Amino acid sequence: MKSLSRALLAAAVSLCVAGTVAHAAEVLKQDKRLQVVAVSEVRPGNVAVAADGRVFATFHPLGDARLQLAEAVDGELRPYPDMSVQNGGAAATDATLDTPLGISVDRKGRLWVIDMGLKLGKTRLWSFDLKTNKLARKYELPADIAPKGSFVQDFAIDETHGWAYLADIANPGIIALNLDSGAARRFGGHAALQAEDVEMKIDGRVVNFGGKPARVGINPITLSADRETLYFGAMNGTTWYRLPARLLREGADDAAIAAAIAPAGPKPISDGVATGADGTHWFTDLQRHAIVRLGRDGKLRDALRDPRLQWPDNLALDGDGWVYLSVNQLDRTPAFTGGADGGKPPYYLYRFRAR
Repeated sequence: MKSLSRALLAAAVSLCVAGTVAHAAEVLKQDKRLQVVAVSEVRPGNVAVAADGRVFATFHPLGDARLQLAEAVDGELRPYPDMSVQNGGAAATDATLDTPLGISVDRKGRLWVIDMGLKLGKTRLWSFDLKTNKLARKYELPADIAPKGSFVQDFAIDETHGWAYLADIANPGIIALNLDSGAARRFGGHAALQAEDVEMKIDGRVVNFGGKPARVGINPITLSADRETLYFGAMNGTTWYRLPARLLREGADDAAIAAAIAPAGPKPISDGVATGADGTHWFTDLQRHAIVRLGRDGKLRDALRDPRLQWPDNLALDGDGWVYLSVNQLDRTPAFTGGADGGKPPYYLYRFRAR
């Protein structure tokens, strides 16, 4: 009888522990500041906001997306600029978006989208004029700079000098693209670009990627307001780095670039970052269902924690004190779980007031 009691007790404890892990995020209270911007039955990728308040998003290629690019209208994600650039689930072509993810709006009113080309085998950067809602220009990165198999998913635009800086996590490196000439160069091989040997744990579970514990290198990349300092870090990394952008613009050699990389402060394990005009860096904190900020004093502080932030993917700042973010449960996709998609729609774009 005692052995049966012990067995029942052990089973009860096991169930309690399992329930605690499964619902670890739910012990957080929902933050009333978090506002819904748009709702989608399909997993969003990244979000961007224009100066006039228009909000745009990609659909994540790790989901089952028939559309690739959208604008948030009346709380829904509608094809942007129309269906002409969406592939609708068909074979990839040069005329349509393939697998876009990173998205940004620059100060000249252009919407930029990085297309990883996972099906087409080409990395392309698309630019749309938000005044006309027409494609303004499309760049195709050379095969020696972004070969087939590259995973270029985040970038920063310098509209002042006419450059784009892109992060490739497949072969960790920074790609600098001259937006006037279309010429590009790659910088790689530096330890700051690599993943650190740190576990990513969400709700008490070690997150795998590609069948083994995630070790993802350079991912978030941003620029200072004056466009002179490039910031970057690994997803699986706890250090945020800085680099004078002029070295890439001026064609400095790899040794000079490597020597100029320096720590800019700590960071959480994060997928997205946005850098504000005041120099504050805003990070998604994947493990803690949070958004944290790195101030000029070098300290990380919570900006918002909420159980609804199940993989906050990226961030975008507007000029009116709002922080926008996409949340897509990416850790529940087959690429991370190795099995069926455990995501539970709907998915959301949110915003909250920065404090």
